[in-house]
Amino acid sequence: MSKAHRGKGIRDQVSRGRDECPVCKRTGVKLLYEQDAGEGKPKIKVCKICRAAIKHGKKAVPAV
Repeated sequence: MSKAHRGKGIRDQVSRGRDECPVCKRTGVKLLYEQDAGEGKPKIKVCKICRAAIKHGKKAVPAV
């Protein structure tokens, strides 16, 4: 099984993939999951918890 969202696969990203999540506004979390922001908009990176919440309809993608 691939472990792409762990240490070795994220070393080349800025700050090891950590920043503030645009959905839940938590800081210091890994933003490793791309989420479609809508038609004609670029994809945004969100945290693991927000990715699952968006998938199940609990949260919405913010307007960037």
